[in-house]
Amino acid sequence: MQVILLKDVKGLGKAGQVAKASDGYARNYLFPKKLAMEATDSNLKALEKKRQDEEARRAAEAEAALELKKKIESAGAVELRTKAGDAGRLFGAVTSQDIADAFEKSYGIALDKKKIELDSPIKNVGDYEVELKLFQGVSARLKLKVVAV
Repeated sequence: MQVILLKDVKGLGKAGQVAKASDGYARNYLFPKKLAMEATDSNLKALEKKRQDEEARRAAEAEAALELKKKIESAGAVELRTKAGDAGRLFGAVTSQDIADAFEKSYGIALDKKKIELDSPIKNVGDYEVELKLFQGVSARLKLKVVAV
């Protein structure tokens, strides 16, 4: 029997795939546990429509990420003011949330703090380049200037 997997099933396949399963396994295990549904023509058409919608959504997200990359890279350096000691050492560290807030305050563009990649915490005054992972395969570099108050 042909089934469309709704969730990953070990030994059978991943979610969204069409797989061949024995009648008893499908009726007694896969269907009652909502792991699969029968691969009828209407269900196959619905699966294909769902795939097309997902591809369109991912393409739109990729396009939006490229637009955001252009805006970020065309923006100047973001200045972040924080308290520091005599030798330029910060009291605390600059976090990804601090960077996102400073960028939004300066340019009016909201950034997700989860997309900001910091190799190590920023603990000194100076100029830095921070990498942002905007989407799969799309990253941007943001110039950050940490200034003592």
